[in-house]
Amino acid sequence: MIEVSKVTKRFGDNQVLRGVDLTVAGGRVMGLVGPNGAGKTTLIKTLLGLCQPTSGEIRIDGETILGTEGSYRARIGYMPQIARFPENLTGAELFDMLRDLRGEPGLLDAELLRGFALEVGGQLDKPLRVLSGGTRQKVNACLALLFRPSILVLDEPTVGLHPSDVEPLNAILRELAQRDNLVLVVEHDPAVIRGADRVIELGPGAGNDGGRVVEDAPPSSFRSDFARSVSFSGTSTASSTS
Repeated sequence: MIEVSKVTKRFGDNQVLRGVDLTVAGGRVMGLVGPNGAGKTTLIKTLLGLCQPTSGEIRIDGETILGTEGSYRARIGYMPQIARFPENLTGAELFDMLRDLRGEPGLLDAELLRGFALEVGGQLDKPLRVLSGGTRQKVNACLALLFRPSILVLDEPTVGLHPSDVEPLNAILRELAQRDNLVLVVEHDPAVIRGADRVIELGPGAGNDGGRVVEDAPPSSFRSDFARSVSFSGTSTASSTS
């Protein structure tokens, strides 16, 4: 479970987050949306411990994360929008390197490998520098799932993916949620957001609504102008309760 209470973040004179409150339980796919500058990435960075909030409190599974050594991060898998990999390594070598660093066996998700066709043509045996942007994004997704995290945070995971690769990713996210894991997705792709159980929208980056939660509902019930502009409405996969 993630609990965010009255979290604010200021960079100099720029107020990015303005008293964000939200509670997200496991067993759900949560969408986080909002226009550019709404504070989505900043909020994610505070959850990962990469950015300290100016004020407020964040708890992961009941444990406060502020002022700690960050041991809670071992339970989180993170897929950045654009990952920076050692260009000389192959995908297989990258996975092995992370296993060595973590000291854990880390198992690749066989279903995702098949859905992404990463084992076809020896894609994981090629240096990362020669892979296409879409294939590198597939490696990025597999890496986020490598250590079976109970909380998975994905920042626009479909960027660079072919439409045919989005459904295998969606299927894995739904399966993870069914196992009582928490999946938090920052995304603008309607195909992903329509499959979420709840969607949280942060307000625009300018004015008094910037950096606030302005809507929290199943995608089928979303009423905001921003949500309608990108056709998020659809059928959710579960109830909207936390």
